[in-house]
Amino acid sequence: MIQPDEIQLHVHHLPYGIYWDLVRPLVTLHRIEPVAEVAQRAAPEWLIPLRYAHHADVIRLDLLAQHGGMYADMDTLFVRPIPDELWTQQAVIGRENPVDYFDSDGPEDSLTNALMLSQPSSSFITQWREQIIDAMNDTWSGHSCRLATRIAAEHPGLVRIEPQSSFSPFAHTVEGIRTLLEGAYDPQVLAHTFSVHLCAHLWWDFGRRDFSAVSASEVTEGYIRNVNTNLTGLARPFLPEHDLF
Repeated sequence: MIQPDEIQLHVHHLPYGIYWDLVRPLVTLHRIEPVAEVAQRAAPEWLIPLRYAHHADVIRLDLLAQHGGMYADMDTLFVRPIPDELWTQQAVIGRENPVDYFDSDGPEDSLTNALMLSQPSSSFITQWREQIIDAMNDTWSGHSCRLATRIAAEHPGLVRIEPQSSFSPFAHTVEGIRTLLEGAYDPQVLAHTFSVHLCAHLWWDFGRRDFSAVSASEVTEGYIRNVNTNLTGLARPFLPEHDLF
């Protein structure tokens, strides 16, 4: 869908398995270390196992500021090509479902950092990076999605904001995740969508059933071919001709 000139994959732990073996020739691999500024900050016990995501929140900004291009989370499924006009913007980010924070009076508008486009050294990305460490406040996304939303509101000319339908058509709510994983495939729902953030951290593990009864263990190639859901309908065109397993 994207036809990139190159794919740069940045990892601390090397991936493994048959799917990695298949994709390895397509990517330029970079081994990276955790961000010292993140590692040095204290975190509540519940957040420590998830701190890898905060390292990634910072690293993606560093890489976009240096190189420009597109950043996409690994759990991104592209639906159609990104319009040419988005590639020419100084920075592009999309809306996601509103988020509740412990210090807010109600749900706040939010921008997702799961997919972003930027020119090198764009002002939006640079300002975000300058503020992100100080904004880490023992929440999942106060320094990332919340901070990005506030910078965009203060400096609207620095970034193009896409509607939620562009990159995050399925909300990170119980209803949204169940619609993605269990709802019958309806292409019309995604008529204005370029990519889908699968929010895998909410359902991937077998023991995580608070958002959906589906986990990664169910989503085999056979499942994608034979079960009709929004996820399988979107993923089916990318399967190999014959099952690998």
